[in-house]
Amino acid sequence: MEKKLLGIVISVFIIIVGIIATISFAPSSDIVSTQQTNKKIGLVINSPNQSTTLQELDQVYSKASDTGIGRSNVYLFWNLVEPVRGEFDWKQSDILMGLNEKNDLKVTLYFSIINGETLGPFPNWIGKPSLNSIGEDRVVSVLDEILSRYDIVDTVILAGQTESQFRFYEQNIPVYKDLFNGVYDKIKSKHPDVKIGNSFALHDVLNKNLQYVVTDLAIGDFIAFSYSPVDSLNDIVKTPEQAKEELGQIFDLAGDKQVGLFEISWSTSVFVGGSEAMQTEFLEKSFEFYTENEPKIEFFTWYRQYDRPDGTCIVESPTIGEDTLTVGGSGFGSSEHVAERLSNYICDAGLINNNGNSKSSWNEFKKQIQMIN
Repeated sequence: MEKKLLGIVISVFIIIVGIIATISFAPSSDIVSTQQTNKKIGLVINSPNQSTTLQELDQVYSKASDTGIGRSNVYLFWNLVEPVRGEFDWKQSDILMGLNEKNDLKVTLYFSIINGETLGPFPNWIGKPSLNSIGEDRVVSVLDEILSRYDIVDTVILAGQTESQFRFYEQNIPVYKDLFNGVYDKIKSKHPDVKIGNSFALHDVLNKNLQYVVTDLAIGDFIAFSYSPVDSLNDIVKTPEQAKEELGQIFDLAGDKQVGLFEISWSTSVFVGGSEAMQTEFLEKSFEFYTENEPKIEFFTWYRQYDRPDGTCIVESPTIGEDTLTVGGSGFGSSEHVAERLSNYICDAGLINNNGNSKSSWNEFKKQIQMIN
């Protein structure tokens, strides 16, 4: 809400930048877990602050894994992992992947070929390619390096908020299909157990009548969706029951594909019409939805663990390097009004506030997982 929303996609990496670069968690095979987990159930794990220490981040991951979740999202941008062609920088990703492995969590990897209206971000050595010129072999090369290094990654989202990329450029859908299918075939030959798909913001699809983009791009192993119960101004306009019913539309959109809930959220911000009671009720309703449809669901990941302090969330499209991004499950609006509401939604979307006090939804989250496990 991310998109992919959120400082969703970039928030974890902002945290990591604050950690001393020489410290890293290398992947290890010595993990022993006694916690019963559900590999389909996930949580976007984040620190409540913009900067953190490795010890604090370790505690955040431990607190999250104690709920019984079995996965989390890792948002890994190409320009960070391969800043120089053929030369890979694993300092940041080793920390995140190491913490996931330490806590016996599978990883849904978000890899940004598409971030809504924006492509990339790509390394400087690639420049600013069009969909036609990205080059499937280059994508395959970097993904192969990532998946070979981190065997805890079992699902890859190649594009996020994909509907926004093709809203006004429907003619480019066949171009992306060719790119996706080429990458898919080559990666599956090397990593046959890794599942690959694209993600769409369900609320944007419904609010802007973009269902045709999803059905045209029903490719890969699964169709993933982010979801927040908002209108085009980022105000909460659904009841929890209505939001549950809206989630049911993902199956029609996905056709015969499995579906994933990549980032599902409900903000407690009064500014956008949220509350703790409604968040807790929707969390319960969303787990009802999961239980009723579990065989069709590839993964179900809640956004997110902690609130962020007011004013620290995205109020305009973020930049990474020279690229301006549209990232997270919700789309960025074109006006200051819409962006302000999105910022408030994001900052209060956690299950624990930024002072470390649990909302009622945190206890409900743990209760629901215990009931499933």
